[in-house]
Amino acid sequence: MTDIRTAIIIGGGIAGPVTALALHRAGIAATVYEAYPSTADGIGGTLALAPNGVAALRIVGADELVTDIGTPIHRSVLAIGANRIDLPVLTGVPPLRVVHRNALHRVLHERAVAEGVPIAYGKRLVAARETATGVTAEFADGSTTSADILIGADGVHSTVRALIDPQSPGPRYTGVLGFESVAEHTVAAEPGTMTFTFGRRGYYLYWPEPGGGTRWGANLPQDRPMSLAEARAVPSAEWLHRLRAVYGDDDPGAALIRTSDPDELRISGSLHIMPPVPHWHRGRMVLVGDAVHAPSNSSGQGASLAIESAMQLARCLRDLPDVPAAFAAYERLRRARVEGIAARAARINHAKAPGPVGRVVMPVMMRLLMKVAMRPEKTLGPEQRYAIDWAASAATEQPA
Repeated sequence: MTDIRTAIIIGGGIAGPVTALALHRAGIAATVYEAYPSTADGIGGTLALAPNGVAALRIVGADELVTDIGTPIHRSVLAIGANRIDLPVLTGVPPLRVVHRNALHRVLHERAVAEGVPIAYGKRLVAARETATGVTAEFADGSTTSADILIGADGVHSTVRALIDPQSPGPRYTGVLGFESVAEHTVAAEPGTMTFTFGRRGYYLYWPEPGGGTRWGANLPQDRPMSLAEARAVPSAEWLHRLRAVYGDDDPGAALIRTSDPDELRISGSLHIMPPVPHWHRGRMVLVGDAVHAPSNSSGQGASLAIESAMQLARCLRDLPDVPAAFAAYERLRRARVEGIAARAARINHAKAPGPVGRVVMPVMMRLLMKVAMRPEKTLGPEQRYAIDWAASAATEQPA
């Protein structure tokens, strides 16, 4: 085991509290420093937790907290016009869970606090100084703190990533803004069914909301990225008007947008992905979660991969003899997996909204694809059946 006893975690989103819980289990005391003045309520929309992500949360006793607040998705359907094609699913694994980011933040923070993890708000990192035995974080308010290691769990716009490698690539803007709401309109779909729809001009998804109505998500093309503050400065009614221009000719897209309350529209802002990051760590600093691997949301794995990485980082710090060895083992166990899943999601993203001819041909092609290429055990099995053996030593483990 390393002689690491204390850690600074920058970022209080999902990866931050989970990393603190994992370190706590490994015997390392961590404090989470969050730039926002309070928990990030109202930030982001709904996200998916795959079976592997929930399994990783079980290590720190947080799995039931999440399944209790998540909506299970038992069936996924691809819709092209009037055609409905069932997407392949794995057998013998729990269902995908969709959960609002606010609710996930809340239960993870509460769990961390209950375990004695300190969380400090209003602490925006601006610099870090390393010595042979530790690292000191400097915050925008002039305060400092020191520990044995510093972990960047500060998202795609990570400050820690730039401190580790000033030449590191930044996030890539996907060209779209994300939106979400719950419509009064009720779709003709069984509860637990998520429908991915190729409309006439764009792509959207929806599922029946347990409390009534239909939750939907859609993207709008945007030439330049907009900060969340910029996107929210535009009146929600204006955004709905723009969404109606794209999806207003679709069924049920038109009804979903028409029966959505502007005041309930969730604006996620610009959507980004992370390209491969050359350097995951340097000295006593290391990255975890979206700061180092943020696949497209079409992967359905972003949050789950962040949770997995938190657990593996804690195992490596527990089992390897020193910091360089622990960080190297962590990267070795994680890089191929996260980059492989990101590559799969990127291939999915190449699908565009089909034109008039494509809308006729695509259903036939998709059915052939489902029979020939989409073998769920081959494509989804390695992702969703993945489980971390906490009790085993990370020192001898090979990458999945």
